[in-house]
Formats: sequence, C-alpha cells, structure tokens
Amino acid sequence: MNFVFMRYTDLAAELFLTLRLEFFNGKCRPVPYTLRGKANTQADPFDENLQRILSTKMPKDVESPKASGPLITPDIVLMRRSLCANQPRSALRSDTSRIMGLEVKKLERAAGGKIARNSGLDYNTTPPCGTVRVYDSQDNPLDIRGFYLFVCQEPVSGKQGQYQLTSLVVCDGNLLNEDFDYYLSVVGERKKQIGLGTFADGADRCRPMLIFANPLGCDQLQKQPTLVHTSENLSTHQGPLRRIGQLRRSAKAGGERVFHCFGLESDYASVPAKAAFDLLDPFPTPQRSEKTQPRGKFRLDLKTAG
Repeated sequence: MNFVFMRYTDLAAELFLTLRLEFFNGKCRPVPYTLRGKANTQADPFDENLQRILSTKMPKDVESPKASGPLITPDIVLMRRSLCANQPRSALRSDTSRIMGLEVKKLERAAGGKIARNSGLDYNTTPPCGTVRVYDSQDNPLDIRGFYLFVCQEPVSGKQGQYQLTSLVVCDGNLLNEDFDYYLSVVGERKKQIGLGTFADGADRCRPMLIFANPLGCDQLQKQPTLVHTSENLSTHQGPLRRIGQLRRSAKAGGERVFHCFGLESDYASVPAKAAFDLLDPFPTPQRSEKTQPRGKFRLDLKTAG
C-alpha cells in the first residue's frame, strides 16, 4: 500500500500572500476598495472587509472564525479543522500549518507622511505576544501561535467611501513580545479595588494600558508588503515568497532574536539577492519615564489671593 503524505503550508504565509494579492496590483501599487460608513455600530468596516476576504480568498481548507464580540482577542483564528479536531492541545501550540491567531491593528498616516504612533502603539489592555490563549468547545484553554496584521489605511483622494492600504505587515507576535507568562498575568483574572470614595460605591478596575513597538515605525517595513516570521523557509499555495532581509532585536535578558522578512517574489524581480537588509533594533523607541502623565490643568483667566 502506498501512502501519500501531504505537507501543509504555513497559514501566516498564506494569509500574507492573500492580502498582498488583494490589496495591491501586479506593480505593488495600492488597489482602492470601498467600505461602508461606520455609523454608530461597534463593528469596524475594515474588519468586516477583511473577514470577507479571508473566507473567500484563502485556501479552501482554511477556516477563519472571528471573535464573538468586542474586547475579545485575538480578532480572528485561522485553522485547518481537519488538522486540529481531536488533536492533543500540545500539538497545536506551535504548529502554524494547523492553527494561528490574528490580531488586526489599523493605523493612519500623520500630516507629515509618517505612520502615526510610530514610536509606540497602544495595545490597550492586552499585551502583544507570539503565543495567545483561546478556548475549545469544551472551554479548555488552547494556546496557539499569535500573529499581527498592521496596515496603514488612507482615504482615496476625491472618492467618497474609497480607501487604500499604503503599508501592510504580517508579523509573528514574538517580534513584539514572547513572554507568555506576562501575557497571561494581564489577560487573566485580576482584582479590582472596590468600596472607593465618600460613599464607598466607587471602583477601580486596575486595568493596564499597554504600549509596545509598532513595526510600521520601521521605514524598511513601510516600503512594500512584508511578512515577518521566525522561520527562514516558508511555502505556500498562493505563490513564491522571497526572503528580503532580517530583523534582529536585543532581548532584555541578553542575546538577540532573529526574524526573517519575506515579500512576493515578483515584487523584487529587479532587486539582486545580495540587497537583502539586516537591521538591528530598527523600531524607534522614545525615552520612557516610570511616572505617568498627570491630568491636564484647567487654567482660569483669574487671579486669586493666597
């Protein structure tokens, strides 16, 4: 009996190429798209469009369920159900051909042309991480690899309701943070302070507001659609990838973490392979203080006596 063993492709690579081919033309120029008005709903029109693209343009064996409501992370999970069902949870933790989480970060460009918040992006109450926690149908915790989609969306001049992406990066969450214990300490159950104030009816949620790196703050990643991955070798159904460079980040505990950058092969047809970049700590980081910024002062045009 002959057995045929199929090698499944990397989901992050499939995602990247799907989005590259959807949002950019053959010359890697942005393709305009139409979004509905936001109105007063919490649903984001770009996220709705993204969900439609994933459900119709990704390989047929890939499902893309989205979060069931607001304040749930990740935004989307990509999975091959046949490779995940009834499998040990340990087997799904790091296999990005089976399952991965995706968080979407949409940014704008400042008046001067730079990406807004390029030196540090708000991640609200959930730290970025290369491993994220979801739950199976029996409510068992399932830890899977986490990836992030960063896009810069701009309106098309003179065309109401039309937009385009001028930057796109799909990146491994480990590029931003790999401390899963810290991630769990924040997203898990925490204690509130209650009984506050004169009448003891106040409460402090003690919710952190987190700032981590913004990959679009790196000029090299802004230029053309890029996939940043820990693997040096990736295969896809959609088309060939080309390794265009690497990013190295200095870890707080010592040593470096190396990440490999890929683009669509045809986007670099005229670029010699030796032109691949090698960047060390490329993300702009401002000087930070342990002190928080005080609330603004309400100043009156009024002089008082001591």
